[in-house]
Amino acid sequence: MAQALNQGSRGLTYCVGMVLDRGLVLMSDTRTNSGVDNISVFRKMYSWQVAGERIVTVMTAGNLATTQAVISQLEERTKAPSERRMSILEAPTMFQVATEVGRLLNETIRASQSTNGQQGSGRFTASMIVAGQIKGMEPRLFLIYPEGNFIEASFDTPFFQIGETKYGRPILIRGYDRQMSFEDAVKLLMVSFDSTLKANLSVGLPLDMMVIERDGFAALHDRRITHEDDYFQAISSSWSDALRTAFHALPDYSFQD
Repeated sequence: MAQALNQGSRGLTYCVGMVLDRGLVLMSDTRTNSGVDNISVFRKMYSWQVAGERIVTVMTAGNLATTQAVISQLEERTKAPSERRMSILEAPTMFQVATEVGRLLNETIRASQSTNGQQGSGRFTASMIVAGQIKGMEPRLFLIYPEGNFIEASFDTPFFQIGETKYGRPILIRGYDRQMSFEDAVKLLMVSFDSTLKANLSVGLPLDMMVIERDGFAALHDRRITHEDDYFQAISSSWSDALRTAFHALPDYSFQD
């Protein structure tokens, strides 16, 4: 299995992390493929928490061997931390959590490329979104690049996407409002994901969703959205109908002056 993953399992996944005044909203797909006849489902959202003190959630996109290696090491450190290898459950700030995840991601990519030589160059890249809150501090959201560096969400850039971003981005740009409710944010993300699913077969259901309320230090809402989900199907069909209605309501074009 590990050999198969290293030889090219990849996911042109789609993950979104969004900052609101009320907290954080996260969503990811679960499709990973290494060819049209080899499609699998793998979780791409992982979360750790200390009740009443912190919650940290990571979403991944890119080479599956790379992302699973990073997540496995993060998980191991939460169970057996050391002075040399800090656990994300002990880092004093979310900035240091992002720094540690970025360092580990870059080390994993470089080790894989070194082992596989020139053929491995570019094949093991991945990116991640890190979200969470530590008691006494603000909820924070980071985009981690393969090189290990990262940027933080701000008022100018209130959400991050990784993976197959282009189809769902226009929806987010037009619909986002920092003061929107969690319910409206979830609806907005579902429309963004539906648009991406319709346009690219490498992104697919089920979807994982998590809502983290400010100062809650736990998932306010955490669920998996499957093909049988009535609400998602209603959003998909209603959005298609609304687009057709809006299109036909536009002024008619004429070939006459």
